[in-house]
Amino acid sequence: MSRLDKWLFHTRFYRTRPAAQAAIEAGKVRLNGARVAKPGHALKPGDIVTLGKGAAVIAVRVLALAERRGSAIEARNLYEAVD
Repeated sequence: MSRLDKWLFHTRFYRTRPAAQAAIEAGKVRLNGARVAKPGHALKPGDIVTLGKGAAVIAVRVLALAERRGSAIEARNLYEAVD
């Protein structure tokens, strides 16, 4: 299991971990359809993460967790888009 804020940072949805934490605390991130209030909320492969980026809403399925933030190519392998 991994922390939601770390995963969002590792997947490059947010430039910094504090930015990911702020988005979660502001209610802009949902995990499996439920609003998440704590940045340290655990997630696992198979979970669905929904977040707002600008005017768009993005829904992705967690495929893997990462120990560190890698390249954009490595980050793309951690999730898949959900229609």
